[in-house]
Amino acid sequence: MDKNEQKNDMIDQDLYEEFEEEELYELVDQARKDALLKSKLENPDQKPKRPFPKWTFWLIAIVLFINVIAILPQTFSIPAIDFLITSTKLSVDEEIKSYKAAVVVVETEESKGTGFAISADGYIITNHHVVDEETSVTVAFPEEGLFKAEVVENYPDVDLAILKTETKEELPYLELAQTAQFKENEHISFIGNPLAFNGIANEGTIIGYTQLSDWDRPVLMIKAPVYRGNSGSPIINEEGLVIGVIFATLDHEEHGKVGLFIPIDYLQQQEKNTTS
Repeated sequence: MDKNEQKNDMIDQDLYEEFEEEELYELVDQARKDALLKSKLENPDQKPKRPFPKWTFWLIAIVLFINVIAILPQTFSIPAIDFLITSTKLSVDEEIKSYKAAVVVVETEESKGTGFAISADGYIITNHHVVDEETSVTVAFPEEGLFKAEVVENYPDVDLAILKTETKEELPYLELAQTAQFKENEHISFIGNPLAFNGIANEGTIIGYTQLSDWDRPVLMIKAPVYRGNSGSPIINEEGLVIGVIFATLDHEEHGKVGLFIPIDYLQQQEKNTTS
């Protein structure tokens, strides 16, 4: 992918638009149970004398559906509804909850993306194209709030950057794998800030490596719902270790639209080169 496509991947508008998917899931489920219980208590044996015409029900449903679609943002599509439903289900899991605590919104004056903490003292990984040429950015943790972060390392060749916040408190963080070892079709999780939402958890499977025309080294493909704003999202394996960082999408001839992530090995190699 060229640089322009990468920049389009991470430009979003609103840092503070929250989506409490677990809370919404619980409220909808409870409302459904309450409605069923109320109906049974009020009419235990009674049946309506005149059944509600089915055509009227469907007419109302269609009108409501059209009205809802009309007010949805342009970025909110049917596939987006699917990934929000998946996120709602995943976010009930205790491990996913702990992962989400370490994933941040990264914002500059012109862009928004994702990052994640890798140490309790505030080191954060994101994409180079998210921070671009900025020397400092704003990061927002789900619970700890806003921090200013300095860009302490930039690795444009592998589209990665390291940020550092100044904090006296211990921050939640994710543990890095040493290498991006995987099995074909291995299940992975990832968390990011796609479209107009923050802290969205999702899942997918690893396809394998692909060689991009403008990259010196191959990157990994995943079959997963990756959207604008997912740049910088951690790829987490079943052991709870980060094995890579999402940076773009690709229309693949064989696999269709896939997400692309940078193997964590490339970061480890860059850090060794810097210190040697």
